Amino acid sequence: MILHGYFRSSAAWRVRITLSLKGLTAEAKYQHLRKGEQRSAEYLAVNPQGLLPSLILDDGAVLTQSLAVCEYLDEQYPDPPLLPSDPVARAFVRAFAQVIACDIHPLQNLKVLKALAARGQTPEETRAWAGEVITDGFDALEKLVAGRSDPFAFGARPSLADVCLVPQIANARRFGVELRWPRLAAIEGACLALPAFAETHPDLQPDAE
Repeated sequence: MILHGYFRSSAAWRVRITLSLKGLTAEAKYQHLRKGEQRSAEYLAVNPQGLLPSLILDDGAVLTQSLAVCEYLDEQYPDPPLLPSDPVARAFVRAFAQVIACDIHPLQNLKVLKALAARGQTPEETRAWAGEVITDGFDALEKLVAGRSDPFAFGARPSLADVCLVPQIANARRFGVELRWPRLAAIEGACLALPAFAETHPDLQPDAE
């Protein structure tokens, strides 16, 4: 397998975590987002959206969109599972993950922030707006896991919810968001104690700057 990513891409980090949890490896290829390498003709031939990550399977099939990639890996390599077997519990995990992947992250990714800057927002205004998006989302996430005593978001082992949460907390730090959510902080701590989360951290990637 080949994984196209970028060290700071939280979506690519989700896939790195999932691969590591499953004991899988993929050849890494890098598209420098700030240099626009994801818009090159060569990469657009891989992923017409020009987004990261993309996972190329051994048979040449190209998977895009991080949650779809993670669920594919979970279906093909079910041990350890990222989703509970119970349908309601599975829906809870997916909902938590989608709050991040669909509602929080897209509104503070590089493409959107550049668009805001092009429309006249100052860097300070753009950064503050991104922080507001993250804060509102984290307020909701904290309530979704309130009252649970499990080390991870929804149980005794990491799920897709944790795979999405840890990279988003790293994003929050980048935007200067005060991390005032004790349950989310505890989950992050439990995750980062595992090699699958710690060793795939952006700062440890070969393309880190």
